[in-house]
Amino acid sequence: MCSTSQGDSGSDQLTDLQAIASHASALADGVRSAMPSWVARAVEVRCQQNRISIADNQELADRVAQAGVAAADDIGTRLWDLLKLDIDDQWTNPLAIIRTGTKYPTEILRSLDCPPVERDDYSKRANPDDIYGLTPASFADLGPGLQDLGISWGAAKAHIHLRRRKEAGQ
Repeated sequence: MCSTSQGDSGSDQLTDLQAIASHASALADGVRSAMPSWVARAVEVRCQQNRISIADNQELADRVAQAGVAAADDIGTRLWDLLKLDIDDQWTNPLAIIRTGTKYPTEILRSLDCPPVERDDYSKRANPDDIYGLTPASFADLGPGLQDLGISWGAAKAHIHLRRRKEAGQ
């Protein structure tokens, strides 16, 4: 994971890469673990607003659970595919991948004929397919502890980025 250039501080670079690998693994695992609950909460909130009971409908509850597992697999895999790359090769950020997970609860809510929610102009432009306003603003929106994992990973990435630029005389 995450290659590095050779320089005077090769052992420091190796230590940095080991640290970011550890943070990346923890973040990817945390997101994968949180996705099923996040999908269930997203569906439940909109269902409650529309007086639809998940608890009284086992088929719906099963669909929600299946969507959560599918989201965990999809988002978890794509997130790990990103995070295992060298930081200079990462084409996007983790939250951008996580935010695509809104399609899982959205599919269920659409099938239940839940009406879209009112969104501001920015939300409509930034997330046009998120008609239910489910897009997570931060890692914390997915679940407890994920904000700290995201910050730790981001700090490790920034540290490596700054070190590389400094060593390159930039």
